[in-house]
Amino acid sequence: MGAHEHHQHRPARLNLGVITASDSRTPETDRSGSLIREKLEGAGHRIGYYAIIPDDPALIEHAVLDNLEGLDGIIVNGGTGIAARDTTFEALRGLLDKELNGFGELFRYLSYQEIGSAAFLSRATAGIAGGRILVSLPGSPDACRLAMDKLLMPELGHMAHLLELGSK
Repeated sequence: MGAHEHHQHRPARLNLGVITASDSRTPETDRSGSLIREKLEGAGHRIGYYAIIPDDPALIEHAVLDNLEGLDGIIVNGGTGIAARDTTFEALRGLLDKELNGFGELFRYLSYQEIGSAAFLSRATAGIAGGRILVSLPGSPDACRLAMDKLLMPELGHMAHLLELGSK
């Protein structure tokens, strides 16, 4: 089955969560979380959970574990850099049953085209946790836009089809 045939099986709607990992953002200032939600809703998906969680790995892990089962997936933004408070990668890595290494590789490649060598400082990742989609993006709105437009929006339906998620 070719790539075009795979994409014909997209579910009409996924029930997704969005978490912003930040010590400083509020619902009013969360541009990245808003952008992610707008893109998902614009494609017909439902936002079943949204939260801003402090950059604390235990709190992030707890929020994901408490909500993942009732969703088709969660997209987390923020905390993917190398600063001391950037701990989203550590919080999520242990939850992944399958890591999609290509996601991070492609994200950094696309980022490199836009921002140069600083792209390798991102630890963006994606994978499967408990049969659900789990994605970790940087907190920058530009980075979230890039990941959503070039990677996630084109493939979410295919991922959901392979995992038997979503409503048809």
